[in-house]
Amino acid sequence: MKVPHNCVMMAAHGGPIIMNRSTSGPPDAPEHVSDVIDRWRATSLAEVWLRPDDWYHPAVDALVEAFDDGRSPHAAAHRLGAARGRAGVGLGETLDDVECLYRSTDHPPDPDAIRAVAVGWVRGRDAEPALGALRDPSSGLPTREYLAERLRETYGAAVGADQGVPDTHCLVVVDAAVDGLAPWDRAARSATVGRALEQVYGEGHPMAALADGVFTVLARRDTGVPDLAKATRGVVERNAALMGLGDALRRPTRVWVERLPTSYAAAVELLTQLAR
Repeated sequence: MKVPHNCVMMAAHGGPIIMNRSTSGPPDAPEHVSDVIDRWRATSLAEVWLRPDDWYHPAVDALVEAFDDGRSPHAAAHRLGAARGRAGVGLGETLDDVECLYRSTDHPPDPDAIRAVAVGWVRGRDAEPALGALRDPSSGLPTREYLAERLRETYGAAVGADQGVPDTHCLVVVDAAVDGLAPWDRAARSATVGRALEQVYGEGHPMAALADGVFTVLARRDTGVPDLAKATRGVVERNAALMGLGDALRRPTRVWVERLPTSYAAAVELLTQLAR
């Protein structure tokens, strides 16, 4: 019998503290379940997961057991997504990790399970008060106020330069809004678009959720913006189809390049206009 190198303790506020775990499944799990967890963890750590020590959570066991028994994974997937959101794991990393479960078992991804993970992640992130002023809880992207501060820095750095901000930077705007959606459909759509923007642009591109269904990225014009905008539409629509959210998205999704004005004050006003 393997002796686990981790334990799960309850913090004073009631949440779990996951200590380092070098084996991926619980010691009393059926062998086939442990094998699936081991393959999932190995795939995720090799391809998407950033910090090996914080991968394991008890919801991992519940999700694999539901998967192995042929039961609905919805509740376990939602629980895992919420745990990832509370732990500060990014949405893209969270969803990519769950997709590793399916790849490691040669099964096609289950849109209902992936959607449940996203909705759970939104709820978990929304329950984390420390991120409330910086992050939109639905998409996981920074807020409009955060982007306005990054614009202030961009305009300030351009003072005295040979080129103004309109010549060096622009906004890529995504409008996926559809009226009449239920709250959780809106949240899942926002999570989908947030993940797509992280996939296309990655780190180094300030981005924000401007309003329900409207998002933007501050991009440099010398990074092939037209091609990135085209790729954005494709990734957003692909992710939505994967999660069964085709009807929750404007079709086709509107993606365009917005020219920035010459002054910072006008740029902030532009963000307000785009959010309406």
